Amino acid sequence: MLNFFRINDPFRIIAIALLLALLSIPYILMNIPLLTPELSWMLVGERIGDGHFLYKDIIDDIGPLSAYVYWAVDALFGRSWWAYKIIAAIIILIQIITVNRLFNNYRAFEESTYIPALVMVILFHFSFDLLTLSPALMGSTFIILALEQLFSQTLINEENTESVLLVGLFGGIAACFHFPLVIFLPFLIVTGISVSGFSFNQLILSLVGYFQPFLLCCIYFFWIGGLQEFINEFILATRVTGSYPHVTYLDLLILIAAPIAFSVIGFLLGTVTKSITVNQQKQKQLMILFSIFALLSIFIANRRTPYQMVVLLPGLSYFISQIFLYAENRKQVTLLFYLFLLLIPTVGYSWAVYKSQPQKNWNYTLTEPTKSLGEKIVVLGDEINPYMNAKLASPYLNYRLSKRVLTNYESHEKMMEVYLHFLKEKPEVIYDQEGTFKDLTKHIPALAEMYSEKRKGIYLLN
Repeated sequence: MLNFFRINDPFRIIAIALLLALLSIPYILMNIPLLTPELSWMLVGERIGDGHFLYKDIIDDIGPLSAYVYWAVDALFGRSWWAYKIIAAIIILIQIITVNRLFNNYRAFEESTYIPALVMVILFHFSFDLLTLSPALMGSTFIILALEQLFSQTLINEENTESVLLVGLFGGIAACFHFPLVIFLPFLIVTGISVSGFSFNQLILSLVGYFQPFLLCCIYFFWIGGLQEFINEFILATRVTGSYPHVTYLDLLILIAAPIAFSVIGFLLGTVTKSITVNQQKQKQLMILFSIFALLSIFIANRRTPYQMVVLLPGLSYFISQIFLYAENRKQVTLLFYLFLLLIPTVGYSWAVYKSQPQKNWNYTLTEPTKSLGEKIVVLGDEINPYMNAKLASPYLNYRLSKRVLTNYESHEKMMEVYLHFLKEKPEVIYDQEGTFKDLTKHIPALAEMYSEKRKGIYLLN
């Protein structure tokens, strides 16, 4: 298999696409339930499609560009699980092709091959949620495009003003898809100065490009009267509410341990056995810094999930590819490759099977849909299963962000705002998982007249 992908033939990408589909089949056969974040993204797209404004009428910390992608998906396909998977697969193929192209075009290795593409398609299967249409996946696509422009700056005597601007522009777009990717702003500055040798003017140009997408978003939300909400819910959200701990750090370590081990082997092998050019030395420094900053982005993410690690894959692919390109003992290379091919997806499959057991109580995948008591509902809590068969009928999607508004009893303005939201949309059912609505009725008597508690934690519209 390695020899097949060593040939620099564009038609090899067909084999990469087939391998992507083949390795994804076990996850499909497992019939993994809808993820909590996936349902949340669907609700965002659906609510925007109903004419509501992001942040202003939808309290959530999702990136603005991601939200409008989900709106487009909802407009075309509705709540389609398959649409999310197919669109994600197309983006994954684009990422794989782009990463392989930049390594070949800028001579990161001695050979021009499809080995990096092969490595990357395998890495995409160390967790099942890497294959869904997440904000992290969409944002990391633009990080890769920015990385490609940085690679062009590693060429000796290469001065390209356009690529300097594009580095910043792509980085800013990525952050507008997924805010944790803002960590690549310091990466851009550090690598621009220390590796790519940016002049002061080039650095300023790159920063201007970076902040343009943010500026355009600010202008748009100011225009619709939601600038303060944009700042509070998108930019400041992770610092205010913390992350949703869908998985533990131990889970993340189990999934990423083998890829990191292989990348360390590749790094050591490439360092010890090969003499590299000045350009390749710069590229190696760039990829080391890239991997460090990519790892840091996981810790500022709004949800602790494996899909946040998708931004690590270009760096892992770069170092792991060196094993299969630089090792001279063919038998050892073949053995290591088949170990890599079997181990990485098998760990992902095993982890998915273990976590999907009925007795495993975790808040990442959704259980059987709750029997709906109404078509328009509000869930005040983290368990959003009831939305599987109903529509969101208030701005309060992200409960942890909404709680700041719902429990601000000292502010008459906020209490009036809450009351008007319920009065305007009149949700038929309110699932009060933490007693928030019960406390609200004490401070807003009009709500107590509108709703009656059918059973503990469930209120119906009178």
